[in-house]
Amino acid sequence: MAKFDLLIKGGTIIDGLQTPRFCGDIAVKDGTIAEIGGNIPADQAVEVVDATGKIVAPGVVDLHTHYDSQLFWDPWCTMSGWHGVTSVVIGNCGFGFAPCKPEDRERAMLSLVRNEAVPLATMKAGMPFDWVTFRDYLDSVERTPKGVNVMSFVPLAPIYGYVIGIDEAKQREATDEELQQMCDLVTEGMDAGGCGISVQIFGVEGNVQLDYDGTPMVTDLMSKRDLAAFSRAMGSTGRGTSQMSGKLEDAEFMARESGRPAIWNALMADGALNQHGVSKVPAREAIAHITRLEEDEGVRVYAQAQTVNFASQFTFEDYNLADAIPAWQEICTGTVAEKIEKFKDPERRKVLKVIHEERGGLFGSGYVLDRIKVAWIPLDVPNGLELQEKYEGFTLGELAERENRHPLDIMLDISIWGALQSGFETEVITTPPENMREIIKAPTALPGISDGGAHTKFVTTGRFPTDLLSMWSRDHELLSLEEAHWRLSAYPAQAIGLRDRGALQVGMAADIIIYDLAELGALPQERLWDYPAGEWRLVQKAKGYERIIVNGKTTFINGECTAETPGKLLRHGTA
Repeated sequence: MAKFDLLIKGGTIIDGLQTPRFCGDIAVKDGTIAEIGGNIPADQAVEVVDATGKIVAPGVVDLHTHYDSQLFWDPWCTMSGWHGVTSVVIGNCGFGFAPCKPEDRERAMLSLVRNEAVPLATMKAGMPFDWVTFRDYLDSVERTPKGVNVMSFVPLAPIYGYVIGIDEAKQREATDEELQQMCDLVTEGMDAGGCGISVQIFGVEGNVQLDYDGTPMVTDLMSKRDLAAFSRAMGSTGRGTSQMSGKLEDAEFMARESGRPAIWNALMADGALNQHGVSKVPAREAIAHITRLEEDEGVRVYAQAQTVNFASQFTFEDYNLADAIPAWQEICTGTVAEKIEKFKDPERRKVLKVIHEERGGLFGSGYVLDRIKVAWIPLDVPNGLELQEKYEGFTLGELAERENRHPLDIMLDISIWGALQSGFETEVITTPPENMREIIKAPTALPGISDGGAHTKFVTTGRFPTDLLSMWSRDHELLSLEEAHWRLSAYPAQAIGLRDRGALQVGMAADIIIYDLAELGALPQERLWDYPAGEWRLVQKAKGYERIIVNGKTTFINGECTAETPGKLLRHGTA
């Protein structure tokens, strides 16, 4: 009888702990790494994989995702599952679906429609919604087949919805009794297996992630009183990490009040834009501040870094990532019919043209209007084929010169003709390597912000592990593969409190990737109509991954899914 279930032979092992690479074998038994050696006999294993000439490394831990709904219809949480990710953390930015009373389910789903751009019809068709409490939700995730491991924050927005009601909580402060009830739900969520609390606090002005009706999210209006209480509630459990999308000082505040680490979003290279087209605090300033906090005061703050160059595709039927600009927020809010009438309004167009000139681009300097391309026009609109032949593939600048009109007028007209389903594509928003080096090697930086499961019609930042390994490590040599895999696996596992994952060591879970470094890369963007209710999404698949292994079972071989679902719910504090 074979001693091992799986044997990976002859690969170049990078263990995720910054140990120098070495050639060796890895044997797996019952989902766990059982032996690492130099010459383990092949006849001792049921399955043998020849990894000669390949890199063997720990699976990626993706800390910032929004697969809270998608995991129910996509067990592998793609795009992440295609790009070497074996564990995802959901419940980020304070958003999620539990706790939730049955009568509030649609309102809970509406909260994710605009800010994270998850289609309502898809959520309705794809989620079982067989829960009320946060523990119920985790139980539902646990019994759902999964191709990746899943851990969850305790998001704060649903807690406001459960105790006060989302819309009422935007109008008034919680009473002392209500605040205590919410804090009790935080500790209950932690007891159920939550890995910490998460929140978005973007305030009112310049907010790019709004509720379905154009108002701020309920947590955007949170007081310091509430934030302190929630942080202390998490801290009272003696474990957990908070996640903050917003100001660095608010992440610092949460770390101080809780006595626990905080993860702050987002650290970006100077001059760079995030997937929302927004630039944040200068990188050098943020790194210096975090360093002072950690070295002088013992306040632990991790910075999640935006490490992906990306192009945006969008339609004005769905686009919300210009919400920080009031005039664009106003014109892009409402039903399709209402938005079309706004798009036709010459006075609104005048305002948008002024904004374009002032900001140096459509929504900002990264969105140069003349170089935005018409990506597609739907066929099933009047004169659809004629419009495609006339406009598809051309930039707005080329069309403006051809028709002697302002490019913004052409863009809005094409959108109207396509019933707001016409697609546009920006240039790739790039960060020079010399700028990226500063954030990618910052002591507390965690690469990522994949936003997996969110903004799926606009950006494909879920490919960040592949870009880190192929572009920034292999091509630009910003960091060694040893450091890259530490930052992709062991370091984020430490940050979030994953005890038995993130490295290749005997006794740890067998979450393993095998890849050909020379071939590794992201494939071109494409649209897939694979969401429930017939919705589509923008994706980039990967090449070069020979195998992706989760808990000892192979989920992908050369990009092809094996249909295996060995993923587990990871309840924080229980392992």
